[in-house]
Amino acid sequence: MKRIRVTLRKKTIASGRLSLYLDFYPPFFNSESGEYSRREFLKLYLIAKPASPIEKILNAENLHRAELICSRRQNEVNKEFIYTPFELEELRKKETGRKSFLEFFKKEASLRTGKNLALWESAIKHFEKFLNDRDLLFEEVDAYLIEDFRSYLLKTESIRNIGKKLSQNTALSYFNKAKATLRKAYKLKMLQSDVNAQVDGIKEVESERNHLTLEESIALYNTPCIKEIVKRVSLFSLLTGMRYSDIAKLKWADLHNTAQGHFIRFRQQKTQKNELMPISEHAYKLMAEHATEGEIIFKGLKKWDVDRVLPIWVSEAGITKHITFHCFRHTYATLQISAGTDLFTVSKMLGHKSIKTTQIYAKLVDEKKIQAAGKIMLE
Repeated sequence: MKRIRVTLRKKTIASGRLSLYLDFYPPFFNSESGEYSRREFLKLYLIAKPASPIEKILNAENLHRAELICSRRQNEVNKEFIYTPFELEELRKKETGRKSFLEFFKKEASLRTGKNLALWESAIKHFEKFLNDRDLLFEEVDAYLIEDFRSYLLKTESIRNIGKKLSQNTALSYFNKAKATLRKAYKLKMLQSDVNAQVDGIKEVESERNHLTLEESIALYNTPCIKEIVKRVSLFSLLTGMRYSDIAKLKWADLHNTAQGHFIRFRQQKTQKNELMPISEHAYKLMAEHATEGEIIFKGLKKWDVDRVLPIWVSEAGITKHITFHCFRHTYATLQISAGTDLFTVSKMLGHKSIKTTQIYAKLVDEKKIQAAGKIMLE
């Protein structure tokens, strides 16, 4: 690598002044901007023709400051020629330690999209609250601090729902964002020790997944709804297990009719995985009349209508459970397992990354437990 020469230069500007700047040759790589730099303006100025002793003194002071900066920058950009490898590594650690871990956390969040981005942003809000809105440098990050953040999440209230304690699974989600950031920072040598490995995670608790029985599903199907599109899209989710976010963006171009039946090709918004899902004839009939390929299948669908109408429709069907739209996905899974569909197939139909996620639904199927209890007969 070639030594970089740093020269202090002057540039004439308006009002009879000279702007002092540093000239680098060859250009050096600026790690902050990610670009090669040739000039660095110091925001220090000289009066071209000083007319008084005070102006001469100001010129001398600014010139001296500029020369000191020039000397310092000369050493900074030529570290490899001045320091030993050990000294360079120690300097790197010192410089990195003074950078903001909080800003690094925010940068990691900015790489996410959609619902995942919202979760990262919520995690950061809680981290800032935990820090009392102060900055946090890399040199301040240790296992004790992260353990304290873990304890904070398990005790704190929700920021959105004032007065409501943060659920353990939500705390788990937020803490995992911090741990992912710690892993990345250690991998990039921003942290000198693997803090993430030194801190235990938060255990997931099995959350209640409300779902409809087959009898309740039939009752809902036979109950009129004040918004026909809400009924159609709800039953479509119940028959396919698809999420609202994926159904809402379905276009006719995503539908494929073959000799084997009807299929939908789509990308799951949550996992960003491409899926090819077979759908039943019943689900197919719930779609609107076929239009051009670029058009949305469930045209006119609004989340606000679903949230407003769904509780009324469910109540009119005689169902007293708290049912949200996502419960139709749970219903699909439990009804499939109750009907004897194996877990592997259900997992594939739901687009789960792991069959462990699908196994949760198997625990909801009480009918299977009742059947199993009666299989061992001693008389």
